[in-house]
Amino acid sequence: MSGDQAPADAASAEPAAGGPGSDAVRSGAGQADAARPTILIVDDTPANVQLLGEVLAGQYRTKAATSGERALRIATSEEPPDLILLDVMMPGMSGHEVCERLKADPRTARIPIIFVTAMSEVDDETHGLELGAVDYITKPISPPIVLARVQTHLTLARQTRELERAVGLLEQQAAELEEWNRSLETRVADGVAELERLGRLRRFFSPGVADLILSGSTEDPLKTRRREIVVVFLDLRGFTAFAETSDPEDVMRVLGDYHAAMGELVMSHGATLERFAGDGMMIFFNDPVQIEAPARSAVSMAVEMQQRFAQVSAAWRKLGIELTMGIGIAQGYATIGAIGYEGRRDYGAIGVVTNLAARLCGEADGGQILVSQRAFGSLEDGVAADPVGPLALKGFHTPVAAFSLRWEG
Repeated sequence: MSGDQAPADAASAEPAAGGPGSDAVRSGAGQADAARPTILIVDDTPANVQLLGEVLAGQYRTKAATSGERALRIATSEEPPDLILLDVMMPGMSGHEVCERLKADPRTARIPIIFVTAMSEVDDETHGLELGAVDYITKPISPPIVLARVQTHLTLARQTRELERAVGLLEQQAAELEEWNRSLETRVADGVAELERLGRLRRFFSPGVADLILSGSTEDPLKTRRREIVVVFLDLRGFTAFAETSDPEDVMRVLGDYHAAMGELVMSHGATLERFAGDGMMIFFNDPVQIEAPARSAVSMAVEMQQRFAQVSAAWRKLGIELTMGIGIAQGYATIGAIGYEGRRDYGAIGVVTNLAARLCGEADGGQILVSQRAFGSLEDGVAADPVGPLALKGFHTPVAAFSLRWEG
């Protein structure tokens, strides 16, 4: 043993290294020595233990065991060795049995084992490798070969551990990525659904009202309920004759101009567009967002619509197209919510008030705005209007009083 080595027992107080039954830890350089790999030397001949210890002392810490049982206790201790040099022929438990038990124990299965033995037959070496050993060194040993084999298998073991850690990290990252992808798919699906819902809502509502609905600041528009609303119907005069005598392209262009102009005013007034019906449009106020003076808002929008229509129709007249627009406004209670069937539902209002607005629109001359008595009664003083009727309207058993608004073109 070299002079700088002081034998010390790894697990219990036993005779010093080199004596019979000795299981020793050999240390070389104090605290700095603890960072070096630890080699467990297992051999029932103390001289062989001492020889291997001296060969390894310059580069490694060593532990020694002179029996298979003792080797197993050291290997499964709190500080297991990094590599084991294991004799084969030992009394009691042989090296092959020790190797087999170490490889069967998850705590020690990854410790590289090199057999050091005088048995040099190919079958012996093959059997040892089959049991899980990584290499075979024959006696008498060659120190350079021992050092080279130990260094090689310590490096391979370290690289294997690093690779396993890297694989584990990659698997963890892959699992996290898969979870993130699932979460992303869910978020994308939710986002697409939200965009689709927003698109459907904006078919009927102004962007501001649609945003309120999506944020939960107002009730679900598709939920059935009863509410007092103000309905506005508008319709073109002379459109049927125009459509029958004109090219389809001209008809669609006129409708596009008309819908764009009127739709812009629907949005700017925060109204709800219930539907387009060719040259007719149904709009109402006070749902899904309730407002303070829905009749006033409806009248204000209707007047602006007639003014805007006068500008649009002036361009049509230059092309020989003579169209005007009538508007009817009524106030009353309606049932509001989803209308349709599974897969095709729309938002709408049903009630006498919608029929009344439609009938008043049908009675209105081009450029005229007819308002029901209830809606007119909700307006503030100062709104100029002339009484009309009573009107005999289809679907109504008694004549209906109405008012024709006076507005400036």
